[in-house]
Amino acid sequence: MDTLQAIILGIVQGLTEFLPVSSSGHLQLANELLGTDLNPDSSLTFSLTLHAATVLSTIVILWAEIWKLLKGLFSRTFTEEQAYVLKIVISMIPVGVVGLFFKDYIEVAFSSIAVVGVMLLVTAALLAFAYYAKPRQKETISYRDAFIVGLAQAVAVMPGLSRSGSTIATGLLLGNKKESVAQFSFLMVLPPILGNALLDCVKGDFGGGVETLPLVAGFVAAFVTGCAACRWMINIVKRGKLIWFAVYCAVAGIVALIAHFC
Repeated sequence: MDTLQAIILGIVQGLTEFLPVSSSGHLQLANELLGTDLNPDSSLTFSLTLHAATVLSTIVILWAEIWKLLKGLFSRTFTEEQAYVLKIVISMIPVGVVGLFFKDYIEVAFSSIAVVGVMLLVTAALLAFAYYAKPRQKETISYRDAFIVGLAQAVAVMPGLSRSGSTIATGLLLGNKKESVAQFSFLMVLPPILGNALLDCVKGDFGGGVETLPLVAGFVAAFVTGCAACRWMINIVKRGKLIWFAVYCAVAGIVALIAHFC
């Protein structure tokens, strides 16, 4: 992998981690198009670098909310912040189970362009359904809704099925407010990503033949684009413009299927 390829993959990771178009699916498609000899999903060092960059971008953009939650954790009475953190913990249960017992199997069994194409079409359908559905809006995300959104996140380990798209669309279909769903979606992913990185560190073998310059370039590209995409996505959800991502995912899914079968 050269530096330019690392930058392109970093940009793809930074954008698609937050936009509802599937980061895993687009990274797989990007690697196919670039012809890289290093797959970030199978390369521990590069994968951890890109995920660290997107985690850092989330923390930077949502720092005010994160700091408020951290301060509220130490209250002697049960606060709204403690309830919010508990909801995040509840949302982690499904993806924790999948990550511990099924993640490696899913990545091996479903890592084909055809599956990515089909899952992108599923993402498009889910986003379109959430756009046209008009449930009554709730003031706060409930514990039940947090768990259901967590189930959507667990299912989104399928390559091509957008994590942010699945969780945001599920939250909207449950009747939660747009801004609240977007913020919860981005905050709830932090513990699973950090937990997965820790597991990879325990199991993995660092090095992977990745040079320092491509690693740094990929990190910077993913961080900068991640910051922009995180802020942009929150505004897009508030304005209810998810339908355009549904159209994009549908086109990308069709292109992926054509590329696979033709």
